[in-house]
Amino acid sequence: MPRPQPLSAAQARRIALAAQGLADPRPAGRVDARHLRRVLDRLGVLQIDSVNALIRSHYLPVFARLGPYPRDLLDRMAWGRHRELFEYWGHVASLLPLRLQPHLRWRMERNAARSDEPWWRPLQARPGFVDEVRKLVAVHGPVGAGITGDPRPDRPGSMWNWHDGKVALEWLFATGQVSTAARPNFERLYDLTERVIPPEVLAVPTPPVEEAQRELLRVSARALGVATEPDLRDYFRLRPADSRARVPELVDAGELVPVEVQGWDRQAYLWHEARLPRRVGARALLSPFDSLVWERDRTERIFGFRYRIEIYVPEPKRVYGYYVLPFLLGDRLVARVDLKSDRAAGVLRVRGAYAEHPAPPPEIAAELAAELAAELALLAGWLGLDAVTVEPRGDLASALAAAVGGTEAAAADTGGHGLVG
Repeated sequence: MPRPQPLSAAQARRIALAAQGLADPRPAGRVDARHLRRVLDRLGVLQIDSVNALIRSHYLPVFARLGPYPRDLLDRMAWGRHRELFEYWGHVASLLPLRLQPHLRWRMERNAARSDEPWWRPLQARPGFVDEVRKLVAVHGPVGAGITGDPRPDRPGSMWNWHDGKVALEWLFATGQVSTAARPNFERLYDLTERVIPPEVLAVPTPPVEEAQRELLRVSARALGVATEPDLRDYFRLRPADSRARVPELVDAGELVPVEVQGWDRQAYLWHEARLPRRVGARALLSPFDSLVWERDRTERIFGFRYRIEIYVPEPKRVYGYYVLPFLLGDRLVARVDLKSDRAAGVLRVRGAYAEHPAPPPEIAAELAAELAAELALLAGWLGLDAVTVEPRGDLASALAAAVGGTEAAAADTGGHGLVG
């Protein structure tokens, strides 16, 4: 086997950013469905998360790549009458292009064979209950979990405080028998899959498991650009044994090219159509669940940026804050900000601002703060907020507060473009 071709750390970083759509300029005019489709096709998956401190997470990766866009466009693509996306377990709970539904049926079948796992134990004590719940959905769907009439259990401190009816609906969802029909106020409404997924998608023959897994890895490789086998596996949460079997097959097919990346201690693979831009001029705030940074070891390996979400850390023990977004400038993660939408006051609150390299020289801090302030103003306007305020926490807070002083009007102006759905 020939020696893998070398890549510098900087080349790998630019390849990864280009693959994620962050090396392209944002649209100059109004953003429409074509722009969203391009982003969604490139990423292959949007992670869903319930935290709403800023805005629901799945909206943010699109904003990072396109700037202000009509959120109702994404809503229609995900849950509208002529949907182009569907919900399932991709990279955890996710929105995925409809074309991938046949390639995830093997996971639905595998889930059906795992009825003895702790998640589903409440159902074992109630034989026939799942069938009863399915009949309720068939008659009344779309429905929320309350349709089952089961009382919510009192388990303080439990992240998944589900009653048996919710467990049954999630079992039906995991096995592909029901799907998400809508999400009013982010509540999942379930309906029979044949009433949610378009018939032309359901009519696509189910591919063999091996080919379905190869296709998911192709999507991963195209979206990552250059990656280790664990990186590729993580994108759709494949099992190690499955990924380790499929990656060599894609290498043999010439779709993955083995490479050695400077500073990486594992074998890496380059997507055969990956693009290496000469420079990247990005500016974006990244959701904690953005596919550029959701795999924390990869984020540290590519950007030298150690990132841990602290939502579930008790407040006195948090280092940076509750809902912290990395700030991408050029081809580097240069800062992080703890953000909160204060909707009642109409303010985007920066509760902490930190430069990635502590105590930068004043001129560098001022330049960084100006770029960050401009992005925060754009974000605030898109969220329909009138101003940005900066609390005195973090080594970048002082410079950012000075820069934000001239951006509040810009934030208000951005909200008047009719782009907020």
